[in-house]
Amino acid sequence: MQINPPDVASQVFAANRARGAVAFDVHAAEGVTRRGRLHESGSLRVRFPSPEAAGLSAVFVNTAGGIAGGDRFDIDIAVAEAARLTVTTAAAEKVYRSHGPSAHVGITLKAAARSHLAWLPQETILFDDARIFRQIDIDLAADASLLLCEIIVFGRTAMGESMRRGTLTDRWRMRRGGELVFAETVRLDGDIGGVLAKPAVANSSVAIGTALIVPGDEAVIARIREASDLFRGEVGVSAWNGFAMARFCAQDGATLRADMMTVLSRASTSPLPRLWLN
Repeated sequence: MQINPPDVASQVFAANRARGAVAFDVHAAEGVTRRGRLHESGSLRVRFPSPEAAGLSAVFVNTAGGIAGGDRFDIDIAVAEAARLTVTTAAAEKVYRSHGPSAHVGITLKAAARSHLAWLPQETILFDDARIFRQIDIDLAADASLLLCEIIVFGRTAMGESMRRGTLTDRWRMRRGGELVFAETVRLDGDIGGVLAKPAVANSSVAIGTALIVPGDEAVIARIREASDLFRGEVGVSAWNGFAMARFCAQDGATLRADMMTVLSRASTSPLPRLWLN
């Protein structure tokens, strides 16, 4: 069978796409959290720093050096009953330009009864013409707790770069006690720079973020609002369905990161990952 040049180009492109997957679980034994099963494949790795008093920390490393169009990464984490886990990334994740397919990132987080999961990756930076589809599925027991944050920066402003066009689809679903309590899909396509410039959207800001706090109530909101004088960007907080949420918008990634750290420190007594403090 003869393969025409476009087909050859497509096959070469597909063969050079990065693939990575990590699946692991943690469990509690005599009040101390320890790692259970672990599966790694492709360019995605997870490392566990020195043991802690009771909880466990995990750090993700993408040896591909970033994410490009056509790449696929999958993460599956399960926290067993009464275990405590904090997850972060070794560095900010960069999503490079693509003139073809989108990159796909799938994240599944499960937390059993009386467990605690903190999902605190560093920033995701989108380059001009980046294309990415991300899906985050969260399944919590009714009495599990969660601290989750995500920061997206549109372009490297410190390098004088901006994101003018591209595609971002970010799909979040959270279940608690088997019931869907939060569902959101954000989609920006085409003229992202123009959309962000609109006063009703981001007023030309280039960094956005979200924090989920479970359980969360008006007491949590009050603690966060006590720090409002420290915020350098725009921060809005609210609580419903038994959880709290903070939304962030800032002129640059550093400002938003500082605001996020302020909120996280007020939302939880657990210390931030050391990599956030570097």
